[in-house]
Amino acid sequence: QVELVETGGAAVQPGGSLDLSCTVSAPDYSTLCIGWIRQTPGKRREGVAALYTGIKHTKYHASVEGRFTISQDVVTHTVYLHLSDLRSEDTGMYACAARVARRLMCDVDLSFDFYGQGTHVSVSS
Repeated sequence: QVELVETGGAAVQPGGSLDLSCTVSAPDYSTLCIGWIRQTPGKRREGVAALYTGIKHTKYHASVEGRFTISQDVVTHTVYLHLSDLRSEDTGMYACAARVARRLMCDVDLSFDFYGQGTHVSVSS
């Protein structure tokens, strides 16, 4: 069983930045693919970033490449998502997700098994 708890959602202005955190509780942290998934109004749920916990490996959705950065703290088992140059279309609920996987499987469109409750990001002027 993997448990995930997100924090950091807030209201920001266009062009602003925000940091989201996901604390991960798992029997073996080093074999996980962790993804950040967002649900935006009127759109399907989509993965925006993914990270493999056991070795350096990250993936991004084209819509956030160069603006979002996923990273981790292996000591505290926390995965971060740094959002920058935020746009109104980035508004939505952001959840972290996990699956035990091999590194090469780890991508934004992976079918994840565990999800956190989510944290809301609102971008407006």
